[in-house]
Amino acid sequence: MAKAKAGRSRAGNTVAFQGEAGANSDMACRAAFPYMTTLPCPTFEAAMATVQAGRAELAMIPVENSIAGRVADLHSLLPHTKLKIVAEHFQRVEHCLVAVPGVTLKSIKTVKSHVQALSQCRNFLRKHRLQPLVHADTAGAAREIAEVGDKEVAAIASSLAARIYGLKVLARNIEDADHNTTRMLVFSREEARPDWRTVPCMTAFLFRVKSVPAALYKALGGFATNGVNIVKLESYLSGPNFEQAQFYAEVEGHPEQRGLKLALEELGFFSEELKMLGTFPTNPFRRKGWSAPTRPGT
Repeated sequence: MAKAKAGRSRAGNTVAFQGEAGANSDMACRAAFPYMTTLPCPTFEAAMATVQAGRAELAMIPVENSIAGRVADLHSLLPHTKLKIVAEHFQRVEHCLVAVPGVTLKSIKTVKSHVQALSQCRNFLRKHRLQPLVHADTAGAAREIAEVGDKEVAAIASSLAARIYGLKVLARNIEDADHNTTRMLVFSREEARPDWRTVPCMTAFLFRVKSVPAALYKALGGFATNGVNIVKLESYLSGPNFEQAQFYAEVEGHPEQRGLKLALEELGFFSEELKMLGTFPTNPFRRKGWSAPTRPGT
């Protein structure tokens, strides 16, 4: 019995992510939940399944990057998951050039990393005449060069990965754009219950409109007439013949607020399917200019 309790305690203090130890998602988990233990998983699906099975309390999954755009893998999992979105986190991506101890930048000829990291550091690689080599994972590339010990090969990875695998940071912040930021969503078995009267909220959901003319126009009309701001709207073709579009949306507000409640009712009338994914506090990263509602029901 004591072992079972200990297992639940560890799971309740664990946040899962996709990637190897030291990945950017690992850094994001530590930044958002410094009191929790991070758990590397091979895929997004595995990270979310770990939470569903009770082996972790949370899963943090990247959904978009300010340079690379949408992270598509997650969206295929959303229609099937029982987890709820409970938070969002914005992680500044800071790429480092790392190598085995004793190596200098002048001795490096090849750089390994994920294709996105390589493309985001193109100017640095070109300037130093370094040959890029695609690897499946930034932290995995760091681990690999540490194991091999080749003094002519470096990796683009996080400073955390360098610390974990005993590597030297040759250069910091080598990314081309200083706004390189990844947005992450946090998933849990239990839904969040933010108080919209004191905290600005966002609500996420999936819906599939009826296959009739102007269905999308009519489905979204309620958000306009009720003053609800649609922050995100993405479409995906579904069905065996790709004949219907499924949509992922994020809107400002809480379903208990009258405007959003009415908008969702109208959306449901024109949709064949509506799945609520969660309501969560808006991250301070995007809270500029927000003030709490002053009247009940607004």
